Amino acid sequence: MKRHRYPKKLISLVMIVFVVIGSFTTACSFSDVLETFQGSAPDGSIVELSPHVIPLAQTPAAPIVLMPEAAGTKVDSNSKAIIDYSNSSDGYVMLKWLTQTSNQIRVQITRESNEAEVTYTYTIWPNGNFEVFPLSDGNGKYTINVWEQTQGDRYSLAHGTVINVTLKDEFAPFLRPNQFVNFDKDSGVVKRASEIVSRDYDLIKKVSVVYGFVIGYLSYDRDFANAVIRGEKKGYIPDLDEVLDRGKGICFDYASLMAAMLRSQGVPTKLVIGFAGEVRHAWINVYSEETGWIDRVVFFDGENWTLMDPTFASTASNAASLQQFIGDGSNYTVLTLH
Repeated sequence: MKRHRYPKKLISLVMIVFVVIGSFTTACSFSDVLETFQGSAPDGSIVELSPHVIPLAQTPAAPIVLMPEAAGTKVDSNSKAIIDYSNSSDGYVMLKWLTQTSNQIRVQITRESNEAEVTYTYTIWPNGNFEVFPLSDGNGKYTINVWEQTQGDRYSLAHGTVINVTLKDEFAPFLRPNQFVNFDKDSGVVKRASEIVSRDYDLIKKVSVVYGFVIGYLSYDRDFANAVIRGEKKGYIPDLDEVLDRGKGICFDYASLMAAMLRSQGVPTKLVIGFAGEVRHAWINVYSEETGWIDRVVFFDGENWTLMDPTFASTASNAASLQQFIGDGSNYTVLTLH
């Protein structure tokens, strides 16, 4: 396999976090998060709700520990749900379900496009708390719909609104916490990031220090991964302080933990969910001002950047098969960015 080398100062990072494919035996599954389901519109017609591929953004900003807020200045609500879009210009909306129910609640956020609509599908819990959802596709018109389960995989529209978004900063969605990358100023993950990352570090140093910490601190939890695959952990979303306490996790945990630590240090970071081969997987994209985003699999060895998946490298016994699979990263497919 032809190996590529990138200048250390002219690179952005896409890190793949722990999963093993095919003959490497272990997999991550997001079937509960990315499932396709059907909803009924007000006219009674059935609609299919499923995720789509997300395009990338353009330029960065680097504030530290920016926290979402349901300010209440721009709200659309009914008896079932509140959609607070007061800070949509900062790259997020906040939603809260208002009634007690045992039904599943789904949120869909769709950005209109002349080429193709981009849709994210999430789960929301009727616990009386606001959930944060990113506006990951930049400026434009977004439709936000909240769906309530009626029976099986059928859902009815409980509430919805349309908003026009102009971001203050195109990287705002990737500098703040959200449902999948959940932290606050007092989180253990933020404190740990502050302990290991010096303010004097440049981007390359910040990324390599956080990367080294996470893959050195966490071990891959095969039992938990298998439980997710069997459907025993439906709706699983990482509690990052619990992940730190356990000291182990699945690819979702690795990616979310890295994203939270880097965002808290002002590094624009995307949590990416997609496929490595035919297996669902999670990794992160990190922005470098010199080069922007790179949708390839890269690993930093302390001196050079090479196309390598560190998860496979740490678990696979057949290096030749591993490198053949990784290749130039074309075996990796993006579904959603968070």
